[in-house]
Amino acid sequence: MQTQDDGTAATQGPIVVLITIDGFPARALKDPQLPMPTLRRLEADGAHADAMMPINPTVTWPNHTALITGVDASVHHVMANGLIQFRTPGGAPNVEPWVSKNELVHARTLYEAAAEKNMTTGQVDWVAVYGAKDVRWQFGERPDWSSAIVQDLVAQKLLTKEQVDRFWDSSPAWRDELWTDAAIDILTRHTPNLLLFHLLQTDTLQHEYGPLTFAAYAAYAYADSCIARLIDAACAAGVLNRITFIIVSDHGFSSVEHAIRPNTVLVQQGILKMQNGHYQGDAWFLPEGGEASLYIRNVSLRATLVPKLKAYFEKLPGVAGAYTNDDAQKLGLPALGSTDQVPDLYLAASPGYAFWGGNDGPVEQDVQPAGGSHGYLNTDPDMQALFIASGAHIRHGVNLGSITNLQVAPTIAKILGVSLPAARQESLIDALK
Repeated sequence: MQTQDDGTAATQGPIVVLITIDGFPARALKDPQLPMPTLRRLEADGAHADAMMPINPTVTWPNHTALITGVDASVHHVMANGLIQFRTPGGAPNVEPWVSKNELVHARTLYEAAAEKNMTTGQVDWVAVYGAKDVRWQFGERPDWSSAIVQDLVAQKLLTKEQVDRFWDSSPAWRDELWTDAAIDILTRHTPNLLLFHLLQTDTLQHEYGPLTFAAYAAYAYADSCIARLIDAACAAGVLNRITFIIVSDHGFSSVEHAIRPNTVLVQQGILKMQNGHYQGDAWFLPEGGEASLYIRNVSLRATLVPKLKAYFEKLPGVAGAYTNDDAQKLGLPALGSTDQVPDLYLAASPGYAFWGGNDGPVEQDVQPAGGSHGYLNTDPDMQALFIASGAHIRHGVNLGSITNLQVAPTIAKILGVSLPAARQESLIDALK
């Protein structure tokens, strides 16, 4: 397949393909029977880290944003898988994913830096990117029928109008297959300088069945086959020798045997009350697996509610920590007043526990069968993420030890020759030629 001559293809210079395998735990690499031969080959041919520390919260959207900005949530302000909103007076918080990048992300991105240098970019299933004008080629998490890449796949008889309309009614494996088809199309027919590509099935199945389970290993193997297809297509198109592949995960994964419902505590303490068939109140928790964020809508209540709830949750089995905003800032979270996304109190779960939604029933219950989650503190060994780099600008046989994901964006910026002034971490120069 030849590069399409549309005037935007990068006919020379570096190409970086950043691939995220959602929720892939770094510790899986220690298993010699890990069924990922493509990943193993890239690891042997290039550079890798034993562990890559994510940012807090260890959730998909905040960490995908860190990977392309080089800054943590205290700067980019992405605290959940979308924008945290309160749609009704006294009602629970809602996370809205379909908002514009400019409304959600408050930091300079790699694709914006690349556009300033007249470079082109593409994205497949990337997050916090909606409406980003500097991403030329797109096949989104929720694909748009008018997208040029959707039309490319339709012309190749890989996709139909009905399948686009019912994209999220399909299986996770089918979506990863179509996202891979889209990544191949963008890379080989349009050839951007930067391609962002997110594989999601690994996260979906680990939530349901837990990490390092038979189901998880099947998802890992399938992700490996998707990456192999992309590499083979790049080779066939004659662009492989210009590409640097960076394969990462946004966070690790941990097993869950017990659930905690923090909003049930608010009901029991009279903070949330039933009105007209719905719970309402001035304070709500937004639970996200290994973490839960408290939002107090009536700021006059902060002085009494924060210490009261901190004292309660610090004594609750399964809670590893309850952090006021002053303490949470040390974890890399935003300061109060900097954004409406910042919580008043931040809870971290202990291993084996996770925070769940719900306002009724017991505060704590066993989870049968066990599942999986993330969101735990980024120092948790289970949360450590994957990093492998291989290709045109990467040295062979380099072990970087332990790194942070805030070093990924500066490294890509160095390869592309673009600038991210807000990124404070050093690039991974030991991995670069």
